[in-house]
Formats: sequence, structure tokens, C-alpha cells
Amino acid sequence: MIRHPVFARVYDALSRRMEKQGASNHRRRLLADLHGRVIEVGAGNGLNFSYYPDSVDEVLAVEPEPRLRSAAVRAAKSAAVKITVVDGVADALPAAGGSFDAAVASLVLCSVPDQSTALAELHRVVRPGGELRFYEHVLSDQPRLASVQRAVDHVWPFVAGGCHTSRATVAAVEEAGFVIEDIAAFYFPETRVPLPPAPHVIGVGRKPAT
Repeated sequence: MIRHPVFARVYDALSRRMEKQGASNHRRRLLADLHGRVIEVGAGNGLNFSYYPDSVDEVLAVEPEPRLRSAAVRAAKSAAVKITVVDGVADALPAAGGSFDAAVASLVLCSVPDQSTALAELHRVVRPGGELRFYEHVLSDQPRLASVQRAVDHVWPFVAGGCHTSRATVAAVEEAGFVIEDIAAFYFPETRVPLPPAPHVIGVGRKPAT
């Protein structure tokens, strides 16, 4: 269990406002055409749940923060697919190896204590040939903004529930053993002067079949 009560309240309100500003379209793209058994890591308040297609048999949603987990439990009740919400952390997932067809990481790899450990766990629980869907904000490829992100990260994690703005997440996904099949980079929200958390990616990584 990980407690961030103040951040959880802020995140719950902010994330719902961002849904109306376009994040809902990103979630819909992230989860399109998924099928079989899925594990979602860092499910937060369950905003992804309404976008799972009916080709998904069931979802195991892992969320360590109590307030957000309670919100996710409520969201699961109205989802079109079977969703079980459990307490757990990304670096020790409560699941057997190779037991899922796909894993979903949505705005969470920025905040896990150790990205490589979390991604190794995701690689472990996905079956050979399965996939990782990820929607994350990442280190900018623009040197000036990247420098700002690194500077901000001396403070940002302490006020944003452990979130970092400057992680090279796509490279970390590849280093964990997933083969990137699709990637889209964009800024969200779009502002005249890009904010440190604005660079995002939505991608698909495949665990090799052999």
C-alpha cells in the first residue's frame, strides 16, 4: 500500500478535467482492439475502465493508493468488462508469469520507484507473443525542454506523487525486452510554451514469441 492522500485528491479532480480536454481520446486509442486477459498497472481512479473493448475477457487492475483504489472499485462496477481491482505495486505484481495476453501501463511508469524493475515485472506476467500498451509522459526530444524537465524533477516528484517528467520510457520499454511495434508522440496539453509534463507517447511493445 502506498499512501499519497493529498495527491490522490488532486489527481482525481485533475484527471477528470483532463478527460474533457482530450485525454479520453488517448485512453480510447491506448486500449483499442485489446483482447483476452489484461493486467493494468497503476489503475488510479479507473478512468481507463470504460474504454476496454468487449473483446477483453477480464482485467486485473492493480492500484496501491487507497483513495484512488476505492474510486477504481466504484468505476469497475459500471464497466462493460469484468474488472477486479486489487492492492499491489508495479515492482511485485500479484500474478503468475505469462498469465496475461496484454499489460497496460497508463501514466504510471513516470512514478514507479524503479522503471526497470516495474517493466521486468510487466514482461514477466505477459505471455510470449503478448503485448504492452503504454500511455506515458516522457523526456522531450527537444534539448531545451529536456533540460527544463531534468531541473524540474529535483522537486516535481515530491509534490506529484513520485511522478518524474524526464524519464526515457520508450528506451526503458525496449531494454525490458519488448519490441516496439507502434509509437505516437504528442504534446498534451497543447500550450504555447510546452509544460514539462506535456511530451507524451502512446505505444505498443510486443514480447517476443520465443
